[in-house]
Amino acid sequence: MDVNHTEVGPVVRGPFSPEAIRHGMLLYAVTDRAWLAGRTLADCVREAIAGGATFVQLREKDLATDEIVAEAVEIIPVCRAAGVPFVIDDDVEAALRSGADGVHVGQSDTACAAAREALGPDAIVGVSAHTVEEALAAQAAGADYLGVGALFGTSTKSDTVAVSPEELARICAAVDIPVTAIGGVSARTLPFLAGTGADGTAVVSAIFAAHDIEAATRELRGLAKVAVGSR
Repeated sequence: MDVNHTEVGPVVRGPFSPEAIRHGMLLYAVTDRAWLAGRTLADCVREAIAGGATFVQLREKDLATDEIVAEAVEIIPVCRAAGVPFVIDDDVEAALRSGADGVHVGQSDTACAAAREALGPDAIVGVSAHTVEEALAAQAAGADYLGVGALFGTSTKSDTVAVSPEELARICAAVDIPVTAIGGVSARTLPFLAGTGADGTAVVSAIFAAHDIEAATRELRGLAKVAVGSR
């Protein structure tokens, strides 16, 4: 893949309705290239969508913006064909250049507003939140959804802030925008999200570390439909 000569076509983005974004929270797949095992990331995403993933985030912290754009333009047609929203973690420039549907940002005071200004009103802007106060601030800043966690601890992020299921429930009750729970979610832990009010769950290793990504995703989708997504 030649990251220095990546040709990006015209941006064709959304808009996804609030209802479509809420539906997308059910099983939100977050990429990790650590487990490719010879596969391409686009192929892994294709398998996840075939198994029932409803949203995709490209999160590759060790890649430069040009490399993220190159990965994104391979994944975007896969998501477009399935009608699945696709966002990029943190890198607003990569989201703008690739034509991604939006971006997921952290908790800096200006991140949400800056992303919205750069990407426009039709872009999806998700924001990480760990407390009710952060959640309400993100909603007020124009976030389309919240990613709340880490719920169960995770090895995929070293800077996570622990969030209890009780705090997740308080966040869900406090905001009107969709909420997806993240952090250590697997087939074993997902049922513990029942009753929190979350619209769904974001999953990293339980999808992308699986030998059979499609089968693993299908199992998680079934569990998610039972435990969450009923708000």
